[in-house]
Amino acid sequence: MTLTSVDDAFIARLRDLVGPRGIRPVEARYLEEPRGTWSGIGGVVVAPADVGEVSAVMAAAFDAGVPVLPYGGGTGLVGAQIMPDGPAPLILSMERMTAIRKVDPIENVAVVEAGVILEDLHKAAEAQGRLYPLSLAAKGTARIGGVLGTNAGGVNVLRYGNARDLCLGIEAVMPDGRILNGLTRLRKDNTGYDLRNLMIGSEGTLGVITAAALKLSPIPAGQGVAMAVVPSPAAALDLLSLARERVGEAVSAFELMAGESLRFLEEKLPQIRRPFDPAPDWMVLIELGLPAGLDPEETLGTIFEEAFERELVSDALMAQSLSQAHEFWEVREQIPEANRLIGSVSSHDISLPLSNLPGFIDQASAMIADMGPYRINCFGHLGDGNLHYNVFPPQGGDLAEWRAKGKGVKQAIHDLVHQMAGSVSAEHGIGRLKVDDLERYGDPVKLEVMRSIKAAIDPKGIMNPGAVLRA
Repeated sequence: MTLTSVDDAFIARLRDLVGPRGIRPVEARYLEEPRGTWSGIGGVVVAPADVGEVSAVMAAAFDAGVPVLPYGGGTGLVGAQIMPDGPAPLILSMERMTAIRKVDPIENVAVVEAGVILEDLHKAAEAQGRLYPLSLAAKGTARIGGVLGTNAGGVNVLRYGNARDLCLGIEAVMPDGRILNGLTRLRKDNTGYDLRNLMIGSEGTLGVITAAALKLSPIPAGQGVAMAVVPSPAAALDLLSLARERVGEAVSAFELMAGESLRFLEEKLPQIRRPFDPAPDWMVLIELGLPAGLDPEETLGTIFEEAFERELVSDALMAQSLSQAHEFWEVREQIPEANRLIGSVSSHDISLPLSNLPGFIDQASAMIADMGPYRINCFGHLGDGNLHYNVFPPQGGDLAEWRAKGKGVKQAIHDLVHQMAGSVSAEHGIGRLKVDDLERYGDPVKLEVMRSIKAAIDPKGIMNPGAVLRA
């Protein structure tokens, strides 16, 4: 079906449905994305107050054949939140739907609307002595609808899982305006196809998530955070294995960082306190969340004592206070911002089987070195196999000149990931950035089924056209 741009008559119809407060100016923030790869277009921004208004707006768009772009916090890194071309869309913002409907410490459940900011959910859970464990660098801006729409990961996937693993039920509005009432708080519910998991990770291409029931956890009684120098990624994996053998699932996070991370911070964000100087080749950040009765410092000390004996670690710093733990995490969380300020040739959000990670890092580094004098900043969530393997120009090199070679760098990296049984999209999604990659590396049967699902649920193709699947 041919889609139709938003026009004045359609906007007037929307105003009747949501009132003047529901119509927002098309500001620049709705048309930009963090990496500046694209700029978007927009015919109107609508901010409904509740699921009933979302339903009415979606029904109107479906009738008119107007494309709809669901919009959360705008923090996505693959371009799913903007449309760079095509008919001017209706940008459907969740910014007014910010109610935290329920936080239940007995059920360990929070029921929240899609516009709730992630950090606000953290605070609401903590006020009840509970933890919503999904955490991102963009937690102060990212909204729950977008977190679920992209199946976001973050730093605690090792212990708690992705956004999908932390969701019990959803309320969503389908392309024709019908409301999917799936806001269950049940842990077991085998009543047919799991439409919740179909909507999660669909990046706004199948409907609009308006609310969710989310899993909470008790706050660990003790927290231990440390930074350690390791001789190699292989040693880091051995250290992870050692830690899990000693404390099991109490390992909440395990992050790998190359020395380039600290050098980039020194160059662009010198106010960030760096734990090691000079920067070692490889470091890890480990966080333990322990039950009552286990002392974090003593537990980490026991792990590191054995790690030193096995030559898995050459230096280690254990946080002596909550503020020092925050300083360690600030180092990790500011790496993406330092990368942005440097300017990458090509960035890669990839995952591999854990046993393949050291070999990938070695092979990829040798391959990139053969392609030119690039700088590589490799960091990420080692515990769940997710690396951010980013390639940068040599120091002093012209970014535009080197970026012209970025397509070849990206394909070489992604080809290697695919050969080593990995994924070229670990936690950021497909969006618009990786549509070609999905077609290149995706299983043909999977793609055929995905297109069939899209056609069945969104027969007019109004939902985020061009994201995930080619329009």
